[in-house]
Amino acid sequence: MKLLQEKWNELADIKDELATRDWFMGTSGNLSIKVNDSPTQFLVSASGKDKRKRTSKDFLVVDNKGSSVEVSDLRPSAETLLHCAVYNNSTAGCSLHVHTVANNVISELYGRSGKIDFKGLELIKAFNLWQEDDVLSIPIIHNFGEIPKLAEEFQSHVKSDKGAVLIRNHGITVWGVNGFEAKKLLEACEFLFQYQLTLDQLNVK
Repeated sequence: MKLLQEKWNELADIKDELATRDWFMGTSGNLSIKVNDSPTQFLVSASGKDKRKRTSKDFLVVDNKGSSVEVSDLRPSAETLLHCAVYNNSTAGCSLHVHTVANNVISELYGRSGKIDFKGLELIKAFNLWQEDDVLSIPIIHNFGEIPKLAEEFQSHVKSDKGAVLIRNHGITVWGVNGFEAKKLLEACEFLFQYQLTLDQLNVK
């Protein structure tokens, strides 16, 4: 019970911080944090909540299939299966999904390529890419209307305990070993997207 409360508070703190950046417009976005390894269980955002407010009903505990482990009037986020894909295929401890103007526009501009690459930028070090020639490649996948199909495509890109995937005209999902790392990766991605948009606007090649 103590661990659950600690994880709840950690996820709520992350939610509060991201909310101050206006990354949850129109109740969009969702977050999760693992609370148990065996069986896999995690806290995930309740559907339809105003994430700029902090309440006792912001999250609920679900299993590795995205089903609530307790009787509740809350519904898990519609995109809970994306979080399931993270925890079922990696040792990650936290997953964050936000919709921003920057990540949506980047996903549209580079969507046909199926990815966007970044090289020679300081912020790619957030992904442990330290060499001068290292390249951060973020996949861009189709925004399937059926969440199980979207989760299946998303899952094919979950290959380690940290990563990021853009969903075209939808948003970005990042995951890391813990809440601190996941937030760091999300911040790095959003910086890189805004950086690239600025270059494109200035027609800098």
